[in-house]
Order: sequence, then structure tokens, then C-alpha cells
Amino acid sequence: MEETECMKNFKIIIEYDGTDFNGWQIQAAGRTVQGEIEKALFRMTRKPLRVAGSGRTDAGVHALAQVAAFRCETRLDAGAFFSGLNSLLPDDIAILSCKQVDDRFHPRFDATGKTYIYRIRNCAGPAAVGRNHFWHIRKPLDIGAMDAAMQHIIGTHDFKAFENTGSPRSHTVRTIYEASIAADASDMNCRSRDLPGEGMITIRITADGFLRYMVRNIVGTLVGVGLSKITPEEFAAIKENKDRGLASATAPPQGLFLQSVHYRF
Repeated sequence: MEETECMKNFKIIIEYDGTDFNGWQIQAAGRTVQGEIEKALFRMTRKPLRVAGSGRTDAGVHALAQVAAFRCETRLDAGAFFSGLNSLLPDDIAILSCKQVDDRFHPRFDATGKTYIYRIRNCAGPAAVGRNHFWHIRKPLDIGAMDAAMQHIIGTHDFKAFENTGSPRSHTVRTIYEASIAADASDMNCRSRDLPGEGMITIRITADGFLRYMVRNIVGTLVGVGLSKITPEEFAAIKENKDRGLASATAPPQGLFLQSVHYRF
């Protein structure tokens, strides 16, 4: 017996390379991740469906596990949408999973936090492969000083100093649960120098929410610490002064990845 159409809510986990996108959210002009997924859904269902994401990512920013959802009156099940979307989407978007969820689920309103990672290639030599997936800094960075500075952002603070204008927020207080930095010296092209921590550096930040460009502004200022332009104590003072003008320039988008979105269930 053929199943009748009924309203269903589907949760999808998405990986995408943000290099050629104008960000997640549909805009008047430019290619977006949300726009590509909605076009693929229309081809499958012939219905103008709206995909809600856990939040925006900006132009050039990547996602390892963005969470989104869409509602549709359909006979199709989650497996059909998983296969169909992956067959229709461009190569720089992949649906990692699709499942039917409770009608009340919303990827943004139900999220309790997110984890972002930022990758820096700290090496004197040039890079051709992967250049759209890290920030290349040629001068050696002091990882210990950067780690010391990061301890000052763990906890609940006012992060106005690391906010760009245009944040959709009612206040600038956020709670950072984890802030860590790790270096991987296994990058073969960086072995021409015997420097501590040379190679790929990964900064990881988990918080209950983020202001516009918050991670990239923190990273940009941390690099100032790593280059000995700012001390860890001065980094802490920048945060306490709540003045964006005291912080360093925004780190470029290509090193930033939305790693995961967290939920209570």
C-alpha cells in the first residue's frame, strides 16, 4: 500500500567547502550553501522548501558538520532525501546524514553550543595544496604565549572587543567552555626549519554562542600574541576594555571550520 503524503521534519548534517560560497545564508546575489540545498530539494519535491540552519557561516568559511532542517509534506523517507540530495548537490557540499526528527526540533533554537576550529600553517615555505583551508603565516609563532592568552577567554565574559558590527544579538556576553591550541609538526614541507610547533596549528573554541566574526577576531589577536606584538596580559586587557579598536585585524576566513553543533538530545 502506497504511503500517503504527510508533514515531516528532517534533520541533515552537512559538510561543505566554503571557498566558492558567499556564505551559508541565501543572499540577493552570489552562490550560497542554503541556496544550493534548497534548489536540490525543489528538484526532488517540486516544492519551494526552506532550509533552516544552526547559524550562518560567512563567505570562505567551511563546515565539517553544519546542522540544518527542513519540513516537507511528502511520501519520501530520510534515506531517499539522503541519496537524492547527494546526487543533486555540487561536489563542494555533502550530506553526511539525514533523519526524520520530532516536529518541534529547530537546529538553531535547540542548539546549546558550537565548536569551531581555526587552522594556521606556520611555515616559511609556500603552499599550493590546501591553501584555501588554512591561514599561512611565515614567521614563527610562540604557541606557549598564545595558549597563555587563550586562558583569559575561558568562562563567561563580555566579548564586545572581538565583535564586528552587524551581529544579530541582544548582548555581547558569551560563555566559552573550551579554548585550546595544538601544533602538528608533521607537515613535510615545513621540515626545513627546526622550530618548536612548526607545521599546522589548530585553535579550537567551544562556546554557547558566537558574535559576528568573534572567532576570527580572537584568532587575529592571538596571532599578534604569537608574533610577540601583544603580551598575554595585554590580550586579557583588550578583552576587558571591550574596545574592538584595540584588537588585531580579523583573521582570514579560509582557516575557519564549523566543527560541530551541540544539543542536549
